[in-house]
Amino acid sequence: MKASAFVYPWDVDGDPEAPARIAALGVEQVTLASAYHSTRALTPHHPRHRIVTAEYAAVLYPPGNRWAGRGLRPYPAGRWAPGDAYGEAAGALAAAGLEVHTWVVLAHNSRMGAEHPDTSVVNAYGDRYPWAPCIAQPATRAYLVDLAAEAAVRPGARGTELESLGWYGLQHLHAHDKTAGVGLGDAGQYLMALCFCPACRTGYGEQGLDADELAAAVRDALEPLWRGTADDGGWPTVGKVLGEDRAAATRAWRDTTARSLQEQAVAAVRAAAPDGFQVLLHADPVPYHCGANAGVDPAHILSVADGVVVPCTAGPALLAPFAERARAGTVLAANLTVVSGMGGSPGTLAADAARARALGATELRLYHAGLASDGDLASVRAGLGAR
Repeated sequence: MKASAFVYPWDVDGDPEAPARIAALGVEQVTLASAYHSTRALTPHHPRHRIVTAEYAAVLYPPGNRWAGRGLRPYPAGRWAPGDAYGEAAGALAAAGLEVHTWVVLAHNSRMGAEHPDTSVVNAYGDRYPWAPCIAQPATRAYLVDLAAEAAVRPGARGTELESLGWYGLQHLHAHDKTAGVGLGDAGQYLMALCFCPACRTGYGEQGLDADELAAAVRDALEPLWRGTADDGGWPTVGKVLGEDRAAATRAWRDTTARSLQEQAVAAVRAAAPDGFQVLLHADPVPYHCGANAGVDPAHILSVADGVVVPCTAGPALLAPFAERARAGTVLAANLTVVSGMGGSPGTLAADAARARALGATELRLYHAGLASDGDLASVRAGLGAR
């Protein structure tokens, strides 16, 4: 199976040994960040630094003229990735014989929420999620579609992986996160992710719901969770606590909104890209899930994109629903964390890859070449060599 390693530009720029070190892992491709959210990253191999603090969501190249005069626009990175950091890294990696694909984070942007609070998801209690742009709002959708096209189709890139192309919810490591005191479960996460911004309130109305009544019902449904008496059974629980018809109407609004955005973003990327450019989405086969791996309907998304990148660190089971809908040439990439300190298991990479292949995986994605220790990278080399 073809394997690709995730990489940040700051892992490569300023480190002349990085491209050869990554190529020596046995990967054929790198998935290089071109638009990324705020983060704090350890860089254990770089000769100049050990910590990179990306202070806000940014593009890692100079943004183009399409953004002139627009209120919502991407910000260039600061000192952590100055100038065309993406382009510099991409050139060095390509010179080492690696195929370069872009890695684009979309609906996950705390700076947008801070500077334009009206763009954020608003929960049933009226709390805003500044890290989560509401994908129902027309201006936000236009921003995301244009960002997808620009950040995906960088010079020399052979494809892209679009992350967070869907609804984002509560789950997010935000600064010093203090949200684990109550286990929300799937049902609680969905209820806490329902947005009540003006665009979504209108959308619920189009589904025959009164937004105020829905918000009150969501708060009532969450009350047992705060008391520690909730019974989480996933989607059936949502239907039970909201009522089947009301729950189905919320899904109809959210599913339609996410699907149309995904279609528009992928179409925009294809329009800007050369022939043969590969478009993948980071995806979860449970449509009502939120987050970096957007919840999707497998049949729909595989009719739109060339394939998906699926989280498999906890096991490859999420591949199966996509494999059932895959056609000839569909890319099903199993995403495996290979950083031990982040819950990965690089020592079992060969066995994990074999299990993923048995469930339909056609490629591997390894998270993350720049964050892994020397020992972890040695295990990756051995694991890929044993394929």
